[in-house]
Amino acid sequence: MKAFVKLVFCLIIIVSCRTEIKKNQVAEPLNKEKKEVIIISRSTYYNQLYGFWLGQSIANWTGLVTEMDKIGNIGELKTGDFYTRDDWGKPDQPSIWGQGVPSNLSPTIDFVFRDSTDVWGADDDTDIEYMYQYLMNKNQTSRLTPQQIRAGWLKHIKGEEENYLWVSNQKAFDLMKQGVLPPETGSPEKNEHYDMIDAQLTTELFGFFAPGRPDIAIKIADLPVRTTASQEAEYISKFYITMYSLASLNKDKTISERIHWMADKARNVLPDSLYPAKMFDYSRKLYELGLPWEQTRDSIYYRYQVQQKDGYDITSRNLYCNGCFAAGINFASSLVSLFYGEGDLKKTIQIGTLAGWDSDNPTATWGGLLGFMIGKNGIEETFERQFSNQFHIHRTRQNFPNEGMDNFENMAQKGLMVTDRVIIEEIGGVLNEDKNTWEIPIEIKYD
Repeated sequence: MKAFVKLVFCLIIIVSCRTEIKKNQVAEPLNKEKKEVIIISRSTYYNQLYGFWLGQSIANWTGLVTEMDKIGNIGELKTGDFYTRDDWGKPDQPSIWGQGVPSNLSPTIDFVFRDSTDVWGADDDTDIEYMYQYLMNKNQTSRLTPQQIRAGWLKHIKGEEENYLWVSNQKAFDLMKQGVLPPETGSPEKNEHYDMIDAQLTTELFGFFAPGRPDIAIKIADLPVRTTASQEAEYISKFYITMYSLASLNKDKTISERIHWMADKARNVLPDSLYPAKMFDYSRKLYELGLPWEQTRDSIYYRYQVQQKDGYDITSRNLYCNGCFAAGINFASSLVSLFYGEGDLKKTIQIGTLAGWDSDNPTATWGGLLGFMIGKNGIEETFERQFSNQFHIHRTRQNFPNEGMDNFENMAQKGLMVTDRVIIEEIGGVLNEDKNTWEIPIEIKYD
């Protein structure tokens, strides 16, 4: 009898063990399907966010020297219709609205700096991003609501005529004053300027809040983007956001290799049937053929602004310059400085400044991206000098603390706080306070 009981007991143990093994075998494939985890130092990221604000400011103010100087003449080009590399360092020419007067930022086409005793002023390429970061911290959220966006715009954007808003932003602002909430403020039904450049100036920063996870970056930026953009302009904005998010990956590669890899990955955001994807493919093809950047820029001008191919229709866009503020032509122009700049901060800013149209737009975008990638220290080494860390948001906006005076250290710290929240709440990553690092599950492959 005892032998029988002992046998039964052993059988129970065996079955139990097999059941446990089976459970473990079922769980094993789930472990294999877990996302790869990257570890990012928060202190390094702080330096990079500082670099973003500094790089964007240098590029923004340099690009403003030539803003709207050269837009083509909707026909055959002649000498002087666009700048070339030989114009760097030469006298700045008047813009289309300059009434014969060149920029007062610099008498020549050159870098614009602010020394340690000076202050960087906000502009429309930096101030809305500043506002969104501020609002995310103030509301302690990783996703702004329509009500929070409207309240922020109404509080911080000036109501007078000169409020540094371009057409779609201005229309969205007017709609908000009437009680309309995003995303209706950027819909084609209510905002006839939904296809202009506005959103691509104001939302790239969201990519940095979700490092290595462009899928999450696009989700948290979706409403801010659609506050002023729809259709192709929306996709272009998401292209830039994706680029910014991917900037935290592939750090074992050269910056040039990373830039081209990031661009190829971000291309997947653009639907093949729409003109932004075709602009990307066309611009990339000309770059790979080894053409000078000026020739690629001229070809883009003919193909899109003159011939309006690939579905890029600006016939009805008589906004000063036959649609040169439309999202598409500025996107194509930005690709010229991105591809030919090849990850070199100076070279990218120079090409963007000389390329034409709204030249401070692409320069600010790529100056911010490359500034992030090399960080504050990398920017100082590149230019062999130090810069002001002061930023005055009240140059263009209002109702911020300290009478609008801020600094890049504080702005970078606020960016870290938003990123903390996004990584924990949206990505499901881990903040390791002891090591001051993030552990972030990612999905993007490195090939």
